[in-house]
Amino acid sequence: AVVSTQSGHYGREAKEAKKAETQARLKAEAEARDADDYSKERYGLLPINNSGVKTDKKWVEVEDLSKDLVDSTVLVRGRVHAARLTGKQCFLKLRHRYYSVQVLYSVDEKISKQMLKYIAGCPKESIVDLTGTLVLAATPVESCSQKNLEIQGHTFHVVSEALPQLPLQIDDASRPLDGDGPVVKQDTRLDNRILDLRTPTNQAIFRVGHGVVALFREYLSNNGFTEIHTPKIISAASEGGANVFELTYFKRKAYLAQSPQLYKQMAVCGDIERVFTIGAVFRAEDSNTHRHLCEYVGLDIEMAFKEHYHEVLDVLGNMFIHIFKGLQAKYAVEIETVGQQFPAEPFKFVEPALILKYPDAVEMLRGAGVEIGDFDDLSTPNEKLLGKLVKAKYDTDFYILDKYPLEVRPFYTMPDAHDSKYSNSFDIFMRGEEILSGAQRIHDPALLEDRATTLGIPIDTIKDYIDSFRYGSSPHGGGGVGSERVVMLFLGLDNIRKTNLFPRDPKRLTP
Repeated sequence: AVVSTQSGHYGREAKEAKKAETQARLKAEAEARDADDYSKERYGLLPINNSGVKTDKKWVEVEDLSKDLVDSTVLVRGRVHAARLTGKQCFLKLRHRYYSVQVLYSVDEKISKQMLKYIAGCPKESIVDLTGTLVLAATPVESCSQKNLEIQGHTFHVVSEALPQLPLQIDDASRPLDGDGPVVKQDTRLDNRILDLRTPTNQAIFRVGHGVVALFREYLSNNGFTEIHTPKIISAASEGGANVFELTYFKRKAYLAQSPQLYKQMAVCGDIERVFTIGAVFRAEDSNTHRHLCEYVGLDIEMAFKEHYHEVLDVLGNMFIHIFKGLQAKYAVEIETVGQQFPAEPFKFVEPALILKYPDAVEMLRGAGVEIGDFDDLSTPNEKLLGKLVKAKYDTDFYILDKYPLEVRPFYTMPDAHDSKYSNSFDIFMRGEEILSGAQRIHDPALLEDRATTLGIPIDTIKDYIDSFRYGSSPHGGGGVGSERVVMLFLGLDNIRKTNLFPRDPKRLTP
């Protein structure tokens, strides 16, 4: 047994010695190669950027490469999308957001074979700085957004190296559903959202999302509105019901706001007569559908009016038309980029916005064979069918449905002046799906208390809200829309999770 133990000990020593000998040989060979590598200063991994140095270097963005820069040396930063070594040449596709350019490295007196091997072996998604001469491409580069230009590479330095194994490939995540090759499922995308966001399509989607919010703010700011910010932790459910997140607030119950509704109204009562707010809205709905989220970005407005709540409808209709026109004018490249992966019919709208009365919509549905009562709420299938009927009759994907039945609306909705079974309320639709719900609000305290009591809402929980109308209140109305739903429907996407950066639904709380 002693001999056996010693033999094992000597065997391990021999293996370790052989391993060390191999490592030393490989190191010596690498050093020899480095000594022969006349390009070693032209490529490699840069030190960590800790903001220790400032220089006068000027980078050119991939999207800004143009014929005006042909024959000049450019410094460009981007991600390694793909690299292919062919003989004495290496073809690199450099990507920045949804723009890309081909970079060609060729062995010559300044660029060595070792440099080409290093570039070809650089992990995909690594961030690199490179320099080269911008030239006209001999033939169009169909795989890149810069089809008529390419860079003849001089240097290649890695700013941040990616892991060699990626949980998903950008090409797979960018592929149309009917394309050749694998596609990435939605849960895989969301589990690896950082990588998923890098696809050209997602870059474009969130630029369009930015555009929706920016144009919303622009139109209202130019029309006398003031942006406000409302509490998200409140003492009672904004709209009643059970679809509210409850939390503990210093030993008492509180809730996450389902809507900024009450505070918008209070602001109007405080003589900030036209207000809008952009912020998180929370809905505890156990709805795992293509269009529901538990947290989304709400775009809300509220305004005093002089005579009729249709003054509010006019503002909303014109605001959406401003958004749609702005998207078409300013984000055409992004819209086209999304359409390449997710084709959809271009969004259509008419000016001024089409306004339909609820009874007329009911008649249209009945004419299509739907059994529906005069005061029934619209089901999701009926909303979609109505959208198709409206599109066929009026050639618009965008319309306003006015005069909803009172019984299907919240407690603060003003009843219709001529028929108390209806209300001064409305929904706005895109491609047959509801995006905005709004109304004239009740501004009389006694009527408000009566409606709240009828719907079972304890008066003491909304006392501050009701009291805000006791000192004189302008007639007012407004509405709220989820920005993600607007983006989804404008682009013709099939799921709202595509338009929310990090979606929250009943099954997803990460990342």
